[in-house]
Amino acid sequence: MRSSLRMRAASPELMDEPGGGHELTAALRELRRLNRLLGAAPATRHGVVRLWERHGRPRRLRVLDAGSGGGDVNLSLLRWAEQAGVELHLTLVDRSAEACAEARRLFVEHSNVEVVQADLYALATDSADIVTASQVLHHFARPELPGAMRALLRASRVGVVIGDIHRHRLAWLGVWVAARLLRTGRYVRHDGPLSVARGFRSEDWAALQSELGETAASFEVRWRPLFRYCVVAAKPAAGAAGGEPDA
Repeated sequence: MRSSLRMRAASPELMDEPGGGHELTAALRELRRLNRLLGAAPATRHGVVRLWERHGRPRRLRVLDAGSGGGDVNLSLLRWAEQAGVELHLTLVDRSAEACAEARRLFVEHSNVEVVQADLYALATDSADIVTASQVLHHFARPELPGAMRALLRASRVGVVIGDIHRHRLAWLGVWVAARLLRTGRYVRHDGPLSVARGFRSEDWAALQSELGETAASFEVRWRPLFRYCVVAAKPAAGAAGGEPDA
């Protein structure tokens, strides 16, 4: 274990290197199991539901997942939408060709899900009602965080939901053990614990909120089970989400 997790780690993750090929595809499939085990989806779903409720529970909702990877976290959103009677359209965006290919395979039977290969900074203004980024921001160094967050807010009509990792010794140990029990490859064995070391604590979110200033109308940080954070940032003067509110 790292001697200290007081500061965010700066070492790059293997998944951030271009051209991962078959090894990256295998890692994305392994992460699907790890995400289920360690509760990656509920934090993001919690934030989406909060924004949806806050904006009148529209019957139609467009969500864009930036840096979606294999997209498996969104399976939980699809189940929620079906149960809530929401007509949900999902756009999964990732810059990696391997991630996009894996997402297309996973959602091949879902006509309401589209996959786009693009960079986070290239997202068009008002691309979706809600923009999510699950386990994405920890890939950015601190000086890059405000710019990434502004790009996400610009792409949303209502606001942004961030699901990311609490930088904590128990979380680090849990991921280290899980990656080995699941017999994952070198990508996940390396990047899993490093993702925790690159994760966040409350003071990191406070610093980001301060740097964003009035870019976000509100910035709520909630700790969720299994060492997750859910951050909900509302866009200033956002219109209602795309759809007709319930009567």
